[in-house]
Amino acid sequence: MSHGIRITGQQLPARLLHSQVENLIRGWVGKVDNPLYIMVHNWPREGFEDQFTPTARETWAFWSFGFLCLMLAVGLVKVAYFVSHPIQYQAPLLRRIAQERDIELTVFFFSDLSVRGYADEGFGGVRVHWDTPLLEGYSYEFLPGFRNRDRLGFASPVSYSILSRLRREKFDVVWVHGYHALNSLHAIAAAKLLRIPVLLRSDSTLDDRPRGHAKLAAKRVFFALLRQTVRGILAVGEKNAEYWRASLGESVPIFLMPYAVDNDYFSSRAAHAAANREDLRRALTLKPGLPIFLFASKLQSRKRCIDLLEAFLSLAPAAGTDPPAYLLIAGDGEERSAIERRISQSGTHNIRMLGFQNQSEMPRLFDLCDVFVLPSIHEPWGLIVNEVMNSARAIVLSDQVGCVPDLLRDGANGFVFPAQNVGALTNLLRRFLDDPSLAPTMGKIAAATIADYSFQQDVEGFRRALASIVPGFSA
Repeated sequence: MSHGIRITGQQLPARLLHSQVENLIRGWVGKVDNPLYIMVHNWPREGFEDQFTPTARETWAFWSFGFLCLMLAVGLVKVAYFVSHPIQYQAPLLRRIAQERDIELTVFFFSDLSVRGYADEGFGGVRVHWDTPLLEGYSYEFLPGFRNRDRLGFASPVSYSILSRLRREKFDVVWVHGYHALNSLHAIAAAKLLRIPVLLRSDSTLDDRPRGHAKLAAKRVFFALLRQTVRGILAVGEKNAEYWRASLGESVPIFLMPYAVDNDYFSSRAAHAAANREDLRRALTLKPGLPIFLFASKLQSRKRCIDLLEAFLSLAPAAGTDPPAYLLIAGDGEERSAIERRISQSGTHNIRMLGFQNQSEMPRLFDLCDVFVLPSIHEPWGLIVNEVMNSARAIVLSDQVGCVPDLLRDGANGFVFPAQNVGALTNLLRRFLDDPSLAPTMGKIAAATIADYSFQQDVEGFRRALASIVPGFSA
């Protein structure tokens, strides 16, 4: 049996093929009066086989049922997933994969910082405790280790017992998220030692920060080694797939497993928020009838909120007047004080600083806005774009946002502009002011677009990857 017999509560046939039953099949089938009853309720005791003789019908039923059990048990694939910590975007996906009857998923976390709460440096040290369930609906374990601090780094934390867990549980496949941490490399090396095939997923793109010659040379050596270790790449999108083709060549197969969010959750929450839209508008002292632009992300330099701020201020018809629109800035971080100073200098009254907003609070802002803008540089994907598209809102993204080739249809569901080009961004924002019908039209197309980027597509891509490396597994 290529996958071994799986003994799980959800797989009764696997339990029925316990080693004792295998012995029963070989030696006692001709002497058991009611083998099916004994299989389910009582394991045989020594000497009992001389007491009964089965009928021909019972013997046929026993063998037929045992063969069916064997076929069902063989198809169960055990997958070990290694990831830094419980991630709010990934939890719903893991729950969805765990529902697959022929996949037994166990998630191994290196850190529990997102569960116990932590000070997020990207949000300016704000204490973050996610208000959505992170650990429900799938099997998981926090690996033992040390240096488990309030931040993640290459060697923080350092986990151990990875090799022993892989050896003990006899996994068929190891899936690792990322390769930038010591623990991830540890998991890949342990799987290689035990000859367990590895699938790798990350969100890196070629739109990365400049690297020195020494670092680039080191990466070439690293990828040459990685090429001999992984059996497949789970690409989150087109830019990510391009990155892996450039890094590993064509010899390592790539399977599309696109970044997605819980579409049902965000679309339903946005629909619910619509009933209270005017209450939120009044709470933020926004006048009805003026378009609303939204920025929601960490206030870091690479997010380029300052570019959006300058573009928005340029919409003012004259010096000393307010733009004929509103800008909402949701988030916190190192750039907040600089942004607030610039707002103060401008004298505008049409910008609202909202601070950090937890995930469950975001749909009401998505519903309130007309256009969502993300002007980042070096943005691997931008999952918040998936979220806002579920609210049927137009999107404006820089060309360095990773999801652009996958999600943005330029001129249809939004616009793309060259990163850090404030003039180009200003012109795009002005188009929404000139044509009030543009944003809702684009929003409808955005909602239709995001429907094709769901967890179902993720599961299908994951199954294709498993089928390529696990004999007998069906995609």
